[in-house]
Amino acid sequence: MSKEQEKFVIFGNPVAHSKSPQMQNAGFESLDYNGIYEKHQLLDGNTIKETFLQNNYEGANITVPHKEFAYKNADEVRGLAQRIKAVNTYINENGKVIAYNTDAPGFLKAIESFGKVKSVLLLGAGGTAKAIALALQENNIEVTVLNRSEGKLEFFKNEGINCYSWEDFEKEVKEKEFDLIVNSTSAGLKDEYLPCDKELLQTLFKSAKYAFDCVYGKITPFLALAKENGLEIKDGEDMLLYQGVLAFEYFTKQKVDEKVSEAMRKGLKKE
Repeated sequence: MSKEQEKFVIFGNPVAHSKSPQMQNAGFESLDYNGIYEKHQLLDGNTIKETFLQNNYEGANITVPHKEFAYKNADEVRGLAQRIKAVNTYINENGKVIAYNTDAPGFLKAIESFGKVKSVLLLGAGGTAKAIALALQENNIEVTVLNRSEGKLEFFKNEGINCYSWEDFEKEVKEKEFDLIVNSTSAGLKDEYLPCDKELLQTLFKSAKYAFDCVYGKITPFLALAKENGLEIKDGEDMLLYQGVLAFEYFTKQKVDEKVSEAMRKGLKKE
């Protein structure tokens, strides 16, 4: 009797736009692994653990807005995710929900192509920003977080990370120079907004070398402005791929070689 197909899923709301299924399924195909990966729109983040177990999912990825709920509901959280307090990967280990965050290492690998980066300005303060900020801090790269409002900055203060609201930043930090500016907000995903004031960005871009946007598959207004100002730019495709490859290794319990990760990249690029 053939072994039953393992089920994997991405939880999000919205989730229709996600390209994770085509990336992960391309990986399964390339490995000849008996798995299927689908989308699951989840309305209430608090139900994530019971939904995961009731559907007999072997593994899941978690996207906006459920990463913090997923952290709170897991049976066990491993690695840097314990500090990030947000997770993007679930594994079913004998009925226990084990959680990881692959965004952090995925981001670090994605910015390797820029070469040496000493200081980073990170725009936004959500789950993705937390992962990126702590990953940079762990790698001794100076990181400053800039968010519209003061409210979400508590986490970063507690972790000893420089952080400012727009207002305070304008007053205190205007002259500071950063190698890399990162947009972790959803500005530009479905609209033509910039993640912060245009004039401020222009000033920051004057001395920066690189700009990275976590949004993938398009040149956002943020990246377009950075390019106009002569910066080397990169969208979130590599981050999505690398965090996906790491999740895939947890799913399949095996290391992924170049052939599989290239198949996953091709899957990601399919329209």
